[in-house]
Amino acid sequence: MDLWNYLKQTKKPIVLYGMGNGADKIISVLNRYGIKVSGVFASDGFVREKYFHGFKVTDYKTAKEAFGDMVVLVCFGSGLPDVITNIKKIAAEQELYAPDVPVYGDILFNEQYARDNKEQLESVYNRLADETSKRVFENAVMYKLTGKTDYLFDCETLPQEIYENILYLSEDEVYFDLGAYRGDTVEEFLSVVSCYKKIIAVEPDFKTYNKLCVATEKVRDITNINACVSDVDGEIEFEMNGSRGSTIGKGKDIIDSVTVDSLSKIAVPSYIKMDIEGAEVAAIKGGAHTITNYKPKMQIASYHRSEDLFLIPKEVLKICPDYKIYLRHFPSLPCWDMSYYFV
Repeated sequence: MDLWNYLKQTKKPIVLYGMGNGADKIISVLNRYGIKVSGVFASDGFVREKYFHGFKVTDYKTAKEAFGDMVVLVCFGSGLPDVITNIKKIAAEQELYAPDVPVYGDILFNEQYARDNKEQLESVYNRLADETSKRVFENAVMYKLTGKTDYLFDCETLPQEIYENILYLSEDEVYFDLGAYRGDTVEEFLSVVSCYKKIIAVEPDFKTYNKLCVATEKVRDITNINACVSDVDGEIEFEMNGSRGSTIGKGKDIIDSVTVDSLSKIAVPSYIKMDIEGAEVAAIKGGAHTITNYKPKMQIASYHRSEDLFLIPKEVLKICPDYKIYLRHFPSLPCWDMSYYFV
């Protein structure tokens, strides 16, 4: 039984922890299943006499006094240690889940979806290059089905392990940072390599792009590009909101669209990082020539859409079937900061 069907039959009051877009999506799914919410609470600094979906937002202590033994649904994402510690404290007292809802798209990874895609999931699992990857994959599937946070806590790794055991970056790297945000992943790259050939950093959101330019002002041999990465060169609709949640393919803004293959005319990449808010599959297709001819190392985010878990490796292997594939999850809830590595 998946989480949603379990929640449909539980007799305990269901209380949301958190507000915002994540809670909106979870409420939408709960409504689809006919599941009633009893209340909402937030961390102490976010209460402030607020109302959310008709519920007065309280703190955890007040919610506990009102509902006693309850089911708590975590409705936000975080990788901050103090936030995770607080979630674990609540989980020690209450039945707690962090429901998996896709960042983009409306395909829910429930029991039926897992059955329908069993063959594709098994095909990817059997191609994974090490036991750690297989454990991450198994735990990710179980987490998505059950919402149980221990599955994620049990398969965490730290970024340093990637560089030590998988990527092995050299002093000759040409790094494509696709979805460079404010320069945090450029900074991470620079912390690992003391010497490199070239960095190309692409960020579509204009406000965020300006922050990227400021953050990388003193970085040598870097080209910053204000565009989205897709499967075509041209223009595309885009919704700018100055955050990681900016969306390609809808919105009132029109921005430039570039492909990996066109970026490779500036410099041939040896290492590509893609974290582009659900446009990863399109970007892979737009890099077919580069992937086929140069086989760059790649880190590709695999948590934006439910189908990413099997579709991203499927698309890469369709282009270049001899990649070794690794899967890692960095500390965070829900199943964010999970990426495939192709080497």
